[in-house]
Amino acid sequence: MGKTKDLIPLKELNLTNRFLFDEVLEDPQTHQDILSIIFGRDIPLLEQNETEKELRVSPHLRAVRMDVYAMDEEKSVYNTEMQQKKRTDLAKRSRYYQSMIDAGLLEPGIPDYNQLNNSYIIIITPFDLFGYGRYVYTFRAGCLEEPECCLEDGAVRIFLNTRGKNDGEVSKELVGFLRYVEDTTDEMAADMDSERIKRIHNRVRKVKASEEVGVKYMQAWEERYYDKEEARQEGLEEGRQEGLEEGRQEGREIGKQEGKQEAIKNLIRKKLKKGCSAEEIADILEEELGMIQGLIDEIEKENL
Repeated sequence: MGKTKDLIPLKELNLTNRFLFDEVLEDPQTHQDILSIIFGRDIPLLEQNETEKELRVSPHLRAVRMDVYAMDEEKSVYNTEMQQKKRTDLAKRSRYYQSMIDAGLLEPGIPDYNQLNNSYIIIITPFDLFGYGRYVYTFRAGCLEEPECCLEDGAVRIFLNTRGKNDGEVSKELVGFLRYVEDTTDEMAADMDSERIKRIHNRVRKVKASEEVGVKYMQAWEERYYDKEEARQEGLEEGRQEGLEEGRQEGREIGKQEGKQEAIKNLIRKKLKKGCSAEEIADILEEELGMIQGLIDEIEKENL
């Protein structure tokens, strides 16, 4: 057993797991089915369907890595994200994602901003970020002075809550899908009347049964495990050395903290070279995003 005792088998994962989510939605038909359920109409996607798409507009600005990115036949852009852990920065994160998408949509020299594509940021969560008990929270820019006046800029952000309570106000298919996201099992899928959810489940079963995906999942888990273990060991060792030099309990505690921080910074440097975002690094190291972003800022200043 050893280090694998905390590993959840691939076959037991729900779609709230980002690894499974990305693997399942790599299939354009599956992503199309999910978007069609969310919007209540067919969303005919083009063939391009990218997972873990990285967007960077400048080497001096933060890049973002999007879970699933696609475009439909009308050139509308969709970024669909799974967010398993509750964070306080999701609203501003969606704003940053929107700006990064927009920055890459117009080619140089195009004078007409009306050619900017419509874009949708969709974040699925197994928690109610806003606390109103809704399955769906849709945000478009509006006017405070005239609530009926909407700024038709084509930018939409949607937060989906798997634990909503307003069943009568949304489609039965959407409620079923969001419940399935948290309980991705044969039994749950069998209870669904939706052909789209059944197709999604067939894709899930195919992914879970794939030996290639199983190896990829184990490799990703082991990389996270060893990253965390390396940070822990380096922090403890450097902390012990600092503590011995100080010769006091206070010195040992300070040493441990400084040692841990430097170890984490070393790991962050490695992950940044691999193109990982601050969110991904925070998830891997199981640290607060604010702390990770602060260390990234320190690293960037050191490199100036």
